Amino acid sequence: MKPILSLLFVLFLSAGALSQTTVRIIAKDRSNGDPVSRVFIRQYQGDSMVKSQYTNLKGAAYFTVSTQEATRFELEHIAFSPLEDIQTKIYSGKANDTLTVQVRMYYLKERMLDQVVIKPIGVPDTIFESSRVSVTDFEFLPDDNLLLLTYPKNLKKGTELVLYDGYNLLGEIPLPEKGKELIRDYRGNPHVVTEKNVYGITETNKQIQIAQIEKNYYMTYIAPILDTSYTKYYFSNFNPNYPAFDYFTYDVVDSTYRKIAKVQDDLMMELYRSEFKWVDIRTKLWAKEKENETGIDKEIWVGMYYFTGSIYYKELYAPMFERNDSIFLFDHYKNLLFKYSYLGDVIDSIPIYYHLQAKENGWKKELIQDYETGEIYIHYELAGKAQLRHFNTTTGKLSSPVELHFKYPENIQIKGNSVYYIYRPFESTQKKYLYRERLPFAFKSQKTNKGTLVEMAKP
Repeated sequence: MKPILSLLFVLFLSAGALSQTTVRIIAKDRSNGDPVSRVFIRQYQGDSMVKSQYTNLKGAAYFTVSTQEATRFELEHIAFSPLEDIQTKIYSGKANDTLTVQVRMYYLKERMLDQVVIKPIGVPDTIFESSRVSVTDFEFLPDDNLLLLTYPKNLKKGTELVLYDGYNLLGEIPLPEKGKELIRDYRGNPHVVTEKNVYGITETNKQIQIAQIEKNYYMTYIAPILDTSYTKYYFSNFNPNYPAFDYFTYDVVDSTYRKIAKVQDDLMMELYRSEFKWVDIRTKLWAKEKENETGIDKEIWVGMYYFTGSIYYKELYAPMFERNDSIFLFDHYKNLLFKYSYLGDVIDSIPIYYHLQAKENGWKKELIQDYETGEIYIHYELAGKAQLRHFNTTTGKLSSPVELHFKYPENIQIKGNSVYYIYRPFESTQKKYLYRERLPFAFKSQKTNKGTLVEMAKP
Protein backbone atom coordinates (compact mmCIF):
# COMPACT_ATOMS: atom_id res chain seq x y z
CA MET A 1 0.00 0.00 0.00
CA LYS A 2 2.84 2.40 0.92
CA PRO A 3 4.62 2.00 -2.49
CA ILE A 4 1.32 2.83 -4.25
CA LEU A 5 0.84 5.99 -2.14
CA SER A 6 4.45 7.03 -2.77
CA LEU A 7 3.97 6.54 -6.50
CA LEU A 8 0.78 8.62 -6.50
CA PHE A 9 2.57 11.37 -4.55
CA VAL A 10 5.42 11.44 -7.07
CA LEU A 11 2.95 11.54 -9.97
CA PHE A 12 1.10 14.41 -8.28
CA LEU A 13 4.30 16.41 -7.86
CA SER A 14 5.31 15.67 -11.44
CA ALA A 15 1.96 16.91 -12.72
CA GLY A 16 2.36 20.14 -10.72
CA ALA A 17 5.86 20.69 -12.08
CA LEU A 18 4.74 20.05 -15.67
CA SER A 19 2.07 22.76 -15.33
CA GLN A 20 4.73 25.45 -14.87
CA THR A 21 7.23 27.19 -17.08
CA THR A 22 9.83 29.97 -16.74
CA VAL A 23 9.39 33.52 -18.00
CA ARG A 24 12.41 35.80 -18.39
CA ILE A 25 11.63 39.52 -18.42
CA ILE A 26 14.30 41.78 -19.92
CA ALA A 27 14.01 45.55 -19.40
CA LYS A 28 15.87 47.77 -21.89
CA ASP A 29 16.20 51.51 -22.44
CA ARG A 30 14.33 52.27 -25.67
CA SER A 31 16.75 55.10 -26.60
CA ASN A 32 19.98 53.05 -26.69
CA GLY A 33 19.05 49.44 -25.91
CA ASP A 34 21.00 49.35 -22.65
CA PRO A 35 19.65 47.05 -19.91
CA VAL A 36 17.76 48.74 -17.07
CA SER A 37 18.60 47.28 -13.67
CA ARG A 38 16.68 47.60 -10.40
CA VAL A 39 13.27 47.46 -12.08
CA PHE A 40 10.86 46.20 -9.42
CA ILE A 41 8.55 43.55 -10.91
CA ARG A 42 5.50 42.03 -9.22
CA GLN A 43 4.01 38.75 -10.42
CA TYR A 44 0.26 38.13 -9.94
CA GLN A 45 -1.70 34.89 -10.39
CA GLY A 46 -5.30 36.01 -10.44
CA ASP A 47 -5.66 38.64 -7.67
CA SER A 48 -2.83 37.30 -5.52
CA MET A 49 0.77 38.48 -5.70
CA VAL A 50 3.01 35.42 -6.03
CA LYS A 51 6.50 36.89 -6.22
CA SER A 52 8.38 40.17 -6.51
CA GLN A 53 11.99 40.88 -7.39
CA TYR A 54 14.35 43.38 -9.05
CA THR A 55 16.02 43.00 -12.44
CA ASN A 56 19.75 42.28 -12.28
CA LEU A 57 22.59 44.25 -13.89
CA LYS A 58 21.69 42.69 -17.24
CA GLY A 59 18.12 43.95 -16.88
CA ALA A 60 16.73 40.42 -16.47
CA ALA A 61 14.44 38.79 -13.92
CA TYR A 62 13.15 35.20 -13.89
CA PHE A 63 9.72 34.01 -12.80
CA THR A 64 8.07 30.59 -12.58
CA VAL A 65 4.51 30.87 -13.91
CA SER A 66 1.55 28.55 -14.18
CA THR A 67 0.52 27.26 -17.60
CA GLN A 68 -3.06 26.84 -16.42
CA GLU A 69 -3.83 30.28 -14.96
CA ALA A 70 -3.42 33.82 -16.30
CA THR A 71 -0.34 35.70 -15.08
CA ARG A 72 0.04 39.47 -14.78
CA PHE A 73 3.22 41.51 -14.28
CA GLU A 74 3.60 45.04 -12.93
CA LEU A 75 6.83 47.03 -13.41
CA GLU A 76 8.06 49.98 -11.36
CA HIS A 77 11.27 52.02 -11.44
CA ILE A 78 12.31 55.32 -9.88
CA ALA A 79 13.65 56.79 -13.16
CA PHE A 80 12.07 54.69 -15.96
CA SER A 81 8.57 53.71 -16.95
CA PRO A 82 7.48 50.86 -19.30
CA LEU A 83 6.47 51.97 -22.78
CA GLU A 84 3.72 49.34 -22.77
CA ASP A 85 2.31 46.97 -20.15
CA ILE A 86 3.01 43.25 -20.30
CA GLN A 87 -0.11 41.50 -21.54
CA THR A 88 -2.01 39.41 -18.99
CA LYS A 89 -2.25 35.90 -20.40
CA ILE A 90 -1.79 32.18 -19.85
CA TYR A 91 1.77 31.23 -20.79
CA SER A 92 2.32 27.93 -22.58
CA GLY A 93 5.51 25.93 -22.41
CA LYS A 94 7.25 22.98 -20.82
CA ALA A 95 8.86 22.86 -17.41
CA ASN A 96 12.38 23.27 -18.82
CA ASP A 97 11.42 26.03 -21.29
CA THR A 98 12.32 29.71 -20.81
CA LEU A 99 10.06 32.26 -22.47
CA THR A 100 11.53 35.73 -23.00
CA VAL A 101 9.48 38.90 -22.68
CA GLN A 102 11.25 42.13 -23.62
CA VAL A 103 10.01 45.43 -22.18
CA ARG A 104 11.10 48.82 -23.53
CA MET A 105 11.52 51.50 -20.86
CA TYR A 106 11.59 55.27 -21.33
CA TYR A 107 13.32 57.79 -19.09
CA LEU A 108 11.13 60.00 -16.92
CA LYS A 109 12.31 63.59 -17.25
CA GLU A 110 9.90 64.75 -14.57
CA ARG A 111 8.36 62.87 -11.68
CA MET A 112 5.83 64.32 -9.29
CA LEU A 113 6.49 63.33 -5.70
CA ASP A 114 4.14 63.62 -2.76
CA GLN A 115 4.73 66.55 -0.47
CA VAL A 116 7.35 65.80 2.19
CA VAL A 117 7.62 68.05 5.23
CA ILE A 118 10.95 67.88 7.06
CA LYS A 119 10.92 69.48 10.48
CA PRO A 120 14.15 70.93 11.93
CA ILE A 121 15.76 69.41 15.00
CA GLY A 122 13.84 70.24 18.17
CA VAL A 123 10.57 71.09 16.42
CA PRO A 124 7.74 68.56 17.05
CA ASP A 125 5.98 66.96 14.10
CA THR A 126 2.45 65.65 14.65
CA ILE A 127 2.41 62.00 13.56
CA PHE A 128 -1.15 61.09 14.59
CA GLU A 129 -4.01 63.37 15.57
CA SER A 130 -7.72 62.69 15.92
CA SER A 131 -10.78 64.54 17.14
CA ARG A 132 -12.39 61.22 18.17
CA VAL A 133 -9.75 59.19 20.02
CA SER A 134 -6.69 59.75 22.21
CA VAL A 135 -3.48 57.72 22.02
CA THR A 136 -2.45 55.98 25.23
CA ASP A 137 0.31 53.70 23.88
CA PHE A 138 2.02 52.80 20.61
CA GLU A 139 4.41 50.28 19.06
CA PHE A 140 6.51 50.16 15.88
CA LEU A 141 5.78 47.33 13.42
CA PRO A 142 8.35 45.65 11.12
CA ASP A 143 6.87 47.25 7.97
CA ASP A 144 7.29 50.76 9.47
CA ASN A 145 3.59 51.01 10.30
CA LEU A 146 2.45 52.10 13.75
CA LEU A 147 0.18 50.19 16.11
CA LEU A 148 -1.77 52.56 18.36
CA LEU A 149 -3.74 51.80 21.50
CA THR A 150 -6.49 54.43 21.64
CA TYR A 151 -9.64 55.28 23.57
CA PRO A 152 -12.62 57.52 22.62
CA LYS A 153 -13.45 59.30 25.90
CA ASN A 154 -11.67 57.60 28.78
CA LEU A 155 -9.98 54.25 29.33
CA LYS A 156 -12.92 52.93 31.37
CA LYS A 157 -15.23 53.21 28.34
CA GLY A 158 -13.15 50.81 26.22
CA THR A 159 -10.08 50.83 23.99
CA GLU A 160 -9.30 50.28 20.32
CA LEU A 161 -6.31 49.14 18.29
CA VAL A 162 -5.47 51.31 15.29
CA LEU A 163 -3.13 50.47 12.41
CA TYR A 164 -1.52 53.61 11.00
CA ASP A 165 1.13 54.10 8.30
CA GLY A 166 2.08 57.64 9.29
CA TYR A 167 -0.34 59.21 6.81
CA ASN A 168 -3.48 57.09 6.55
CA LEU A 169 -5.61 55.00 8.88
CA LEU A 170 -5.29 51.42 7.60
CA GLY A 171 -7.55 49.61 10.04
CA GLU A 172 -8.97 49.53 13.54
CA ILE A 173 -10.47 46.95 15.87
CA PRO A 174 -12.23 47.33 19.26
CA LEU A 175 -10.77 45.26 22.10
CA PRO A 176 -13.03 42.86 24.03
CA GLU A 177 -11.42 44.11 27.26
CA LYS A 178 -9.93 47.39 28.41
CA GLY A 179 -6.36 47.55 27.13
CA LYS A 180 -3.76 48.72 29.67
CA GLU A 181 -0.56 48.83 27.59
CA LEU A 182 1.25 47.50 24.53
CA ILE A 183 4.33 45.33 25.06
CA ARG A 184 6.75 43.34 22.89
CA ASP A 185 7.97 39.81 23.45
CA TYR A 186 11.58 38.76 22.85
CA ARG A 187 10.85 38.18 19.14
CA GLY A 188 9.55 41.70 18.63
CA ASN A 189 5.89 40.64 18.36
CA PRO A 190 3.43 43.18 19.83
CA HIS A 191 0.86 42.26 22.48
CA VAL A 192 -1.80 44.22 24.32
CA VAL A 193 -2.18 43.62 28.05
CA THR A 194 -5.61 43.75 29.69
CA GLU A 195 -6.76 43.11 33.24
CA LYS A 196 -7.27 39.36 32.73
CA ASN A 197 -5.60 38.39 29.44
CA VAL A 198 -2.85 39.16 26.97
CA TYR A 199 -3.72 39.39 23.27
CA GLY A 200 -1.18 38.64 20.58
CA ILE A 201 -1.44 41.03 17.61
CA THR A 202 -0.74 40.24 13.97
CA GLU A 203 -1.09 42.28 10.80
CA THR A 204 -2.40 40.54 7.68
CA ASN A 205 -3.16 42.43 4.46
CA LYS A 206 -3.21 45.69 6.41
CA GLN A 207 -5.77 44.29 8.84
CA ILE A 208 -5.33 43.79 12.59
CA GLN A 209 -6.01 40.37 14.09
CA ILE A 210 -5.77 39.44 17.77
CA ALA A 211 -5.50 36.10 19.57
CA GLN A 212 -6.08 35.57 23.28
CA ILE A 213 -3.25 34.28 25.48
CA GLU A 214 -3.70 33.42 29.14
CA LYS A 215 -2.08 36.24 31.09
CA ASN A 216 -0.54 34.01 33.75
CA TYR A 217 1.07 31.82 31.05
CA TYR A 218 2.49 34.81 29.17
CA MET A 219 3.89 36.49 32.27
CA THR A 220 5.40 33.24 33.55
CA TYR A 221 6.92 31.71 30.42
CA ILE A 222 7.29 34.46 27.79
CA ALA A 223 7.71 37.84 29.52
CA PRO A 224 10.86 36.82 31.51
CA ILE A 225 12.71 36.16 28.22
CA LEU A 226 14.49 39.41 27.43
CA ASP A 227 16.56 38.78 24.31
CA THR A 228 17.97 36.16 21.97
CA SER A 229 21.43 35.92 20.44
CA TYR A 230 22.21 33.09 18.03
CA THR A 231 21.48 29.94 20.08
CA LYS A 232 21.08 31.73 23.41
CA TYR A 233 17.98 32.92 25.23
CA TYR A 234 18.54 35.60 27.89
CA PHE A 235 16.05 35.71 30.75
CA SER A 236 15.76 36.73 34.38
CA ASN A 237 13.90 35.74 37.54
CA PHE A 238 13.06 39.36 38.37
CA ASN A 239 10.40 39.87 41.03
CA PRO A 240 9.28 43.47 41.70
CA ASN A 241 8.82 42.59 45.39
CA TYR A 242 12.37 41.33 46.01
CA PRO A 243 15.58 43.47 46.01
CA ALA A 244 17.68 40.96 44.06
CA PHE A 245 17.43 38.90 40.88
CA ASP A 246 19.60 36.92 38.46
CA TYR A 247 20.19 36.87 34.71
CA PHE A 248 20.49 33.50 32.97
CA THR A 249 21.18 32.08 29.52
CA TYR A 250 19.55 29.04 27.98
CA ASP A 251 21.22 27.30 25.04
CA VAL A 252 18.73 25.73 22.63
CA VAL A 253 21.39 23.41 21.17
CA ASP A 254 22.45 21.52 24.29
CA SER A 255 19.54 22.60 26.58
CA THR A 256 21.81 24.01 29.30
CA TYR A 257 21.11 26.84 31.76
CA ARG A 258 23.76 29.21 33.07
CA LYS A 259 23.63 32.12 35.52
CA ILE A 260 25.61 35.05 34.09
CA ALA A 261 24.87 37.87 36.55
CA LYS A 262 23.38 38.65 39.96
CA VAL A 263 21.85 42.06 40.66
CA GLN A 264 21.26 43.10 44.26
CA ASP A 265 20.73 46.30 46.22
CA ASP A 266 22.66 45.48 49.40
CA LEU A 267 21.22 48.31 51.50
CA MET A 268 17.66 47.53 50.41
CA MET A 269 18.21 43.84 51.14
CA GLU A 270 19.39 44.63 54.66
CA LEU A 271 16.31 46.75 55.35
CA TYR A 272 14.10 44.15 53.66
CA ARG A 273 15.27 41.33 55.95
CA SER A 274 15.45 43.44 59.12
CA GLU A 275 11.68 44.09 58.88
CA PHE A 276 11.21 40.68 60.55
CA LYS A 277 12.62 42.05 63.81
CA TRP A 278 9.90 44.66 64.19
CA VAL A 279 6.70 42.73 63.44
CA ASP A 280 4.47 41.23 66.12
CA ILE A 281 4.67 37.64 67.39
CA ARG A 282 1.64 36.50 65.40
CA THR A 283 3.26 37.66 62.13
CA LYS A 284 6.54 35.94 63.06
CA LEU A 285 4.68 32.68 63.68
CA TRP A 286 2.91 33.02 60.32
CA ALA A 287 6.25 33.63 58.56
CA LYS A 288 7.79 30.59 60.29
CA GLU A 289 4.90 28.40 59.14
CA LYS A 290 5.41 29.66 55.56
CA GLU A 291 9.11 28.86 55.81
CA ASN A 292 8.35 25.30 56.89
CA GLU A 293 5.76 24.97 54.14
CA THR A 294 7.76 26.39 51.21
CA GLY A 295 11.41 26.44 52.25
CA ILE A 296 11.58 30.21 51.68
CA ASP A 297 13.22 32.15 54.51
CA LYS A 298 10.82 33.69 57.05
CA GLU A 299 12.50 37.09 56.72
CA ILE A 300 11.70 37.13 53.00
CA TRP A 301 8.02 36.42 53.67
CA VAL A 302 7.77 39.36 56.10
CA GLY A 303 9.77 41.65 53.82
CA MET A 304 7.59 40.82 50.82
CA TYR A 305 4.30 41.41 52.61
CA TYR A 306 5.23 44.40 54.79
CA PHE A 307 8.41 46.21 53.75
CA THR A 308 7.46 46.42 50.04
CA GLY A 309 4.46 48.55 51.04
CA SER A 310 6.58 51.16 52.81
CA ILE A 311 7.95 54.39 51.32
CA TYR A 312 11.50 53.08 51.74
CA TYR A 313 11.25 50.20 49.30
CA LYS A 314 12.45 50.88 45.74
CA GLU A 315 11.96 48.40 42.92
CA LEU A 316 15.21 47.31 41.26
CA TYR A 317 16.13 48.65 37.82
CA ALA A 318 19.06 47.03 36.01
CA PRO A 319 18.09 46.61 32.33
CA MET A 320 19.82 44.48 29.72
CA PHE A 321 20.11 45.47 26.04
CA GLU A 322 21.41 43.74 22.93
CA ARG A 323 23.16 45.36 19.98
CA ASN A 324 24.82 43.33 17.22
CA ASP A 325 26.70 40.54 19.04
CA SER A 326 27.10 42.40 22.34
CA ILE A 327 24.98 42.35 25.48
CA PHE A 328 24.93 45.33 27.86
CA LEU A 329 23.88 45.03 31.52
CA PHE A 330 23.47 48.31 33.41
CA ASP A 331 23.98 47.36 37.06
CA HIS A 332 23.04 50.55 38.92
CA TYR A 333 23.83 48.94 42.28
CA LYS A 334 27.45 48.12 41.46
CA ASN A 335 27.76 51.35 39.42
CA LEU A 336 29.05 49.34 36.47
CA LEU A 337 28.09 48.62 32.88
CA PHE A 338 28.93 44.98 32.09
CA LYS A 339 29.54 43.97 28.48
CA TYR A 340 28.93 40.36 27.47
CA SER A 341 29.66 38.41 24.33
CA TYR A 342 26.79 36.62 22.56
CA LEU A 343 27.87 33.48 24.47
CA GLY A 344 27.13 35.18 27.79
CA ASP A 345 30.77 35.72 28.85
CA VAL A 346 31.81 39.00 30.49
CA ILE A 347 34.33 40.76 28.26
CA ASP A 348 34.52 44.23 29.83
CA SER A 349 33.02 46.65 32.34
CA ILE A 350 33.07 50.42 32.75
CA PRO A 351 31.93 52.63 35.64
CA ILE A 352 28.64 54.56 35.37
CA TYR A 353 27.59 57.58 37.42
CA TYR A 354 24.59 59.15 35.63
CA HIS A 355 22.13 57.53 38.05
CA LEU A 356 23.67 58.92 41.24
CA GLN A 357 21.86 61.79 43.01
CA ALA A 358 18.72 61.25 40.92
CA LYS A 359 16.74 63.90 42.83
CA GLU A 360 19.23 66.58 41.85
CA ASN A 361 19.89 65.62 38.22
CA GLY A 362 16.31 64.49 37.44
CA TRP A 363 17.08 60.93 36.29
CA LYS A 364 13.74 59.20 35.58
CA LYS A 365 15.08 55.72 36.25
CA GLU A 366 14.73 54.87 32.58
CA LEU A 367 17.07 53.91 29.76
CA ILE A 368 15.71 53.92 26.20
CA GLN A 369 17.17 52.00 23.26
CA ASP A 370 16.71 53.16 19.69
CA TYR A 371 14.80 50.40 17.86
CA GLU A 372 16.85 50.87 14.67
CA THR A 373 20.32 52.03 15.68
CA GLY A 374 20.53 50.20 19.01
CA GLU A 375 21.97 53.33 20.68
CA ILE A 376 21.05 53.93 24.33
CA TYR A 377 19.73 57.17 25.83
CA ILE A 378 19.28 58.31 29.43
CA HIS A 379 15.95 59.95 30.29
CA TYR A 380 16.01 62.97 32.63
CA GLU A 381 13.29 65.41 33.65
CA LEU A 382 13.91 68.87 35.16
CA ALA A 383 11.04 71.26 35.92
CA GLY A 384 8.74 69.21 33.70
CA LYS A 385 11.10 69.38 30.70
CA ALA A 386 12.19 65.97 29.43
CA GLN A 387 15.84 65.62 28.45
CA LEU A 388 17.64 62.84 26.60
CA ARG A 389 21.39 62.21 26.74
CA HIS A 390 23.13 59.69 24.52
CA PHE A 391 25.25 57.14 26.41
CA ASN A 392 28.51 55.97 24.82
CA THR A 393 28.85 52.27 25.69
CA THR A 394 32.59 52.36 24.92
CA THR A 395 33.68 55.32 27.05
CA GLY A 396 30.72 55.73 29.41
CA LYS A 397 30.42 59.42 28.51
CA LEU A 398 27.14 61.27 28.06
CA SER A 399 26.27 63.69 25.28
CA SER A 400 24.94 67.17 25.92
CA PRO A 401 21.27 67.08 27.00
CA VAL A 402 18.64 67.27 24.26
CA GLU A 403 15.53 68.95 25.61
CA LEU A 404 12.14 67.99 24.18
CA HIS A 405 9.77 70.74 23.11
CA PHE A 406 6.74 69.99 25.31
CA LYS A 407 6.54 69.60 29.07
CA TYR A 408 5.65 66.23 30.60
CA PRO A 409 5.59 64.04 27.45
CA GLU A 410 4.38 60.47 27.93
CA ASN A 411 5.65 57.11 26.72
CA ILE A 412 8.92 58.25 25.16
CA GLN A 413 10.32 55.87 22.51
CA ILE A 414 13.17 56.29 20.02
CA LYS A 415 13.51 54.96 16.48
CA GLY A 416 15.89 55.97 13.68
CA ASN A 417 17.43 58.94 15.53
CA SER A 418 13.98 60.40 16.21
CA VAL A 419 12.06 60.49 19.48
CA TYR A 420 8.34 59.68 19.59
CA TYR A 421 6.03 60.57 22.47
CA ILE A 422 2.39 61.21 23.45
CA TYR A 423 1.31 64.67 24.59
CA ARG A 424 -1.77 66.77 25.32
CA PRO A 425 -1.52 70.47 26.29
CA PHE A 426 -2.33 71.22 29.91
CA GLU A 427 -6.00 72.11 30.54
CA SER A 428 -6.81 71.61 26.86
CA THR A 429 -9.75 69.84 25.21
CA GLN A 430 -7.38 68.42 22.61
CA LYS A 431 -7.07 64.65 22.47
CA LYS A 432 -3.71 63.01 23.15
CA TYR A 433 -1.63 63.16 19.95
CA LEU A 434 1.48 61.26 18.89
CA TYR A 435 4.46 63.51 18.14
CA ARG A 436 7.97 63.06 16.74
CA GLU A 437 11.14 65.13 17.09
CA ARG A 438 14.42 64.64 15.28
CA LEU A 439 17.48 64.15 17.46
CA PRO A 440 20.84 65.77 16.62
CA PHE A 441 22.42 62.37 15.92
CA ALA A 442 23.02 60.35 12.75
CA PHE A 443 23.73 56.82 13.94
CA LYS A 444 23.41 54.00 11.41
CA SER A 445 20.98 51.10 11.71
CA GLN A 446 22.31 48.13 13.65
CA LYS A 447 21.25 44.60 14.46
CA THR A 448 19.22 45.13 17.62
CA ASN A 449 16.87 43.21 19.85
CA LYS A 450 13.07 43.24 19.81
CA GLY A 451 12.87 44.78 16.39
CA THR A 452 12.65 41.99 13.79
CA LEU A 453 16.34 42.37 12.88
CA VAL A 454 17.42 39.46 15.09
CA GLU A 455 16.78 35.86 14.06
CA MET A 456 17.51 32.71 16.00
CA ALA A 457 20.32 31.10 14.00
CA LYS A 458 23.47 29.17 14.69
CA PRO A 459 26.72 31.16 14.39
